[in-house]
Amino acid sequence: MKKSLLFIITSIFVLVLAACADDSSINEESTTEKENDSQYPIVIKHAFGETTIDEKPERVATVAWANHDVVLALGVVPVGFSAANYGIQDDSGLLPWTADKLKELGEENPTVYQDTDGLDFEAIADSNPDVILAAYSGITQEEYDTLSQIAPVVPYEETPWVTPWRDQVLLNAKGMGMEEEGKKLVAATEKLIAEKANEHSSIKGKKAAFGMFNTADLSSFYIYTPADPRGEFLSDLGMEYPEGIKKLITEDSFYIQVSAENADALNDTDLFITYGNKDTLAALQADPILGKVPAIAAGNIVVIEDNTPLAAAGNPNPLSIQYTIDEYLTLISDVAKNIK
Repeated sequence: MKKSLLFIITSIFVLVLAACADDSSINEESTTEKENDSQYPIVIKHAFGETTIDEKPERVATVAWANHDVVLALGVVPVGFSAANYGIQDDSGLLPWTADKLKELGEENPTVYQDTDGLDFEAIADSNPDVILAAYSGITQEEYDTLSQIAPVVPYEETPWVTPWRDQVLLNAKGMGMEEEGKKLVAATEKLIAEKANEHSSIKGKKAAFGMFNTADLSSFYIYTPADPRGEFLSDLGMEYPEGIKKLITEDSFYIQVSAENADALNDTDLFITYGNKDTLAALQADPILGKVPAIAAGNIVVIEDNTPLAAAGNPNPLSIQYTIDEYLTLISDVAKNIK
C-alpha cells in the first residue's frame, strides 16, 4: 500500500497519426513513406543543459513512465523501454494500449527494462540505443549523466514529472528527428478529444479537480495542479480548474498537499476525480471535515479503481487516450449529470 501510494503521488503519472478527413479515429502513418525533414544537428535544451543529436536516431530507447507510448504512437518500436509498474494486470510490464500497439507493429518480444527500483543502466546499454527519451520522468542529474555515457538523452525541459502530454509528444518526437510527425500526432489527438468530449455536454464548464485521498488518513490530501497531465486533461475535456484550489498553488509542481483544515478551498469545485475503491466515497462523506465539502457531500466524486489500466490512463498520452477516453468520459458524465 505504501509503495502504491508513493507511486501515485510521484509517477503514475504517452502512431505516426494523421487526422482522416472522413474518420475521427487516430490512424498510423508509416514513417518510411516520407522523408524526414529535420535538420541536423538537432539541439534540445532541457533541465540539465542541452543535448545535441547529430543524425536521425535509428535505435530509440525510453525510460520512466509512458515515453515509449509516444514512440509507438509514431510508428516506431523502441529497442527498450521501462516496465509499467502501475495498472498492469499481469507480469508483462505492459499496459493494454502498449501491448496492442506492439502487436499492431509486429513486435512480439519487446525489450522491457525492469527498473522500477532504479534505472537498469546495464540493460539500457545492452539495447545499444542511439537516443534515450525521458521527456516525462523524474531522472536526476546523476542519472542523466550516467545515461548520457550510453547515448544522447532527452529529459524534461524544466521540472520533474511536469510535462503535459502535448509536450511529451513534441519533445520526444524532436529527439527522434520526427518533429513534424509529432505535431500531427498532437493535432489528431486533440481532434479525437474534442469529438469525444462533445458527446458529453454535461461536463462542459464544470469545475473539476483530480485528487488523491488516502482514506486511512484524511488529515491531508493531494490535488494535481494544472501543470500535471491529469489536471491539464480535464481542461482538454472542456472542464475548468477551480479558482479556490488555484489560490493554493505557490510553486511549479505537479501536485499540492492540502491540509484538511483548508478544505474550504474546495467549496467551488463541482466534482472530483480520485483513485480509490468502492469504499472511498463513503469514507470521504463520513469525515467530519471533508464530508462538509459540497461536492463530497453531494456524492459528486468519480472514483477510478486503484491500480487498474484506467487509473494508469489518468495521466494521459495519445495511446492511452484513445484506449480509455470513452470509459473515462462516461464515468465523469454520469456524475456531472447530477450537479445542480
